[in-house]
Amino acid sequence: MIVIRSLIYTIGMWLFTIVFTTAILPTIILPRRLRYILITGWARSMLWWLRVSCGLSYRVIGRENIPQQPSILLCKHQSAWETLALQQIFPPQVWVLKRELLWIPFFGWGLALASPIAINRAAGREALKQLVSKGKERLQQGFFVVIFPEGTRIAPGSRGKYHIGGAWLATHTKSLAVPIAHNAVSTGARIHSSNALAPSPSA
Repeated sequence: MIVIRSLIYTIGMWLFTIVFTTAILPTIILPRRLRYILITGWARSMLWWLRVSCGLSYRVIGRENIPQQPSILLCKHQSAWETLALQQIFPPQVWVLKRELLWIPFFGWGLALASPIAINRAAGREALKQLVSKGKERLQQGFFVVIFPEGTRIAPGSRGKYHIGGAWLATHTKSLAVPIAHNAVSTGARIHSSNALAPSPSA
């Protein structure tokens, strides 16, 4: 039954993604904040479709810890689910991601409209400079910045290598860093938002 429901969700997701992306491409001329509101309709629709097709729901613990000012969100990455849920739970946000994701037909095109910070991971220190430059710009525009510190999906209970990007951006923009934990791979997911941390200038 799980396989059947997953297949139903996947088919619906791709059909909707193709139609939705085609419809929103003209929004590229709109201001970023307005464009974000329209684009996140895709994530909200996918969470609804997950609930209908797969019976997946979630609850948030620590919502009161989400700061009012634009901050750096440091989140565990276990699945595609949190990439949807974060858009519904947290304020307007942009993502730090590898630029290759923007090359995926339809999905990548829609992602590009959301004003992500797309970096070349192989660029080393230049990538950090780009992260700070674009991250500061997005924060000033009122966006939170989402970073997966481990850089890729990590199995539940495992820990990958934490990269410097999130702490580097928080320190160089003097922004709060908000750690987020979740159990997206469980039935009835929970997402935890901890108290915001102020990075040390020497971090």
